[in-house]
Amino acid sequence: MEKNLPACPVEATLTLIGNRWKVLIIRDLLDGTKRFGELKKSVGSISQKVLTANLRSMEDNGLLARKVYPEVPPRVEYTLTETGYSLKPVLDAMDIWGTEYKQKNS
Repeated sequence: MEKNLPACPVEATLTLIGNRWKVLIIRDLLDGTKRFGELKKSVGSISQKVLTANLRSMEDNGLLARKVYPEVPPRVEYTLTETGYSLKPVLDAMDIWGTEYKQKNS
């Protein structure tokens, strides 16, 4: 987990989830455990390299857990941790705000 988080709580949150991909990954994992390929499809036009980097960063920050099964080919699954699930109200608020914004500006 990152030790040098900003003093401002909003900035600290943005440091952890402040890019479009991380928010979409969290959105998709709120429904439950997913494999790498499932995440790649559900997130959209993300490259494998960028998805891998974001998943590693989120794992390092304690937002998700990665489980590797000893199979050939290897099966890897990603699940939100309790800390990751605690972001649900933030994403719910973003969903409500985005819906209202779209309705007002369509």
